[in-house]
Amino acid sequence: MSSAPPRSPTPRAPRMKKDESFLGKLGGTLSAINSPMTPALVDVHPEDTQLEENEERTMIDPTSRDDPKFKELVKVLLDWINDVLAEERINVKQLEEDLYDGQVLQKLLEKLAGCKLNVAEVTQSEIGQKQKLQTVLEAVRDLLRPHGWPLSWNVDSIHGKNLVAILHLLISLALHFRAPIRLPEHVTVQVVVVRKREGLLHSSHISEELTTTTEMMMGRFERDAFDTLFNHAPDKLNLVKKSLITFVNKHLNKLNLEVTDLETQVGSPSSFDQKVHNVAFAFELMLDGGLKKPKACPEDVVNLDLKSTLRVLYNLFTKYKDVE
Repeated sequence: MSSAPPRSPTPRAPRMKKDESFLGKLGGTLSAINSPMTPALVDVHPEDTQLEENEERTMIDPTSRDDPKFKELVKVLLDWINDVLAEERINVKQLEEDLYDGQVLQKLLEKLAGCKLNVAEVTQSEIGQKQKLQTVLEAVRDLLRPHGWPLSWNVDSIHGKNLVAILHLLISLALHFRAPIRLPEHVTVQVVVVRKREGLLHSSHISEELTTTTEMMMGRFERDAFDTLFNHAPDKLNLVKKSLITFVNKHLNKLNLEVTDLETQVGSPSSFDQKVHNVAFAFELMLDGGLKKPKACPEDVVNLDLKSTLRVLYNLFTKYKDVE
């Protein structure tokens, strides 16, 4: 994580009217409405008492915020953003407060996609912030939509500091750009929807799924021959492993090294972080050598995930199988 000084705080924009159609736009990610509208029994931020008639606000239930898996998800994404933006001297500390105005999201997308967006660098007005955010989110949409990613956010939900929408956005970016992180699986939060009706606050709860399994999240869009091998042809797995071990040892024997077990011998030092560092460095060397970016994450290889290890080795095999 970057040790750069925190970015200067952005003045709080005037209170905005929340997007009343936000819940509908979440589409299939809403799994259930657990209770009908009833008088609010949850702790509500004082600002919520200022809601206009029929105005709606959403928030994550405090119990969900305290869930260890939810906290881990937020931390993993924070660390990833700060690693990506380390050279920009940006240090994000709170997702809602630092990402809502589009400034950090612009820098993040430019860094990940290797592009430059035509937007004003700094803008303090709410209108200017939303214009910048609109441009950034349109660029995200153009990247993700052709690959089938659901877009569970919009300008109003992000600018309204809706943490669920911000998390959906970041998770989609992390998966699309194959971020070298491991997202915690099966993270679901309870979302409280508060609406003012006839002068009184009423609430309902919605269960919102943020992550499933890594296999499902990536496999939904990127299944390959190794998915088929593991799921439908396990009898051929040993043959593939044997062929790749032969290829690896053909080159390692020149250094008086030998591999007999792919699950445990690929990746060496004792500490987890050092192993991840070494595998990540190997991935960079592969890119420099003209190979495709590995589908696997360094953490998956270090965690002895056989399918990830086979993918990496096969990538090398296809490039160097004829090299003596």
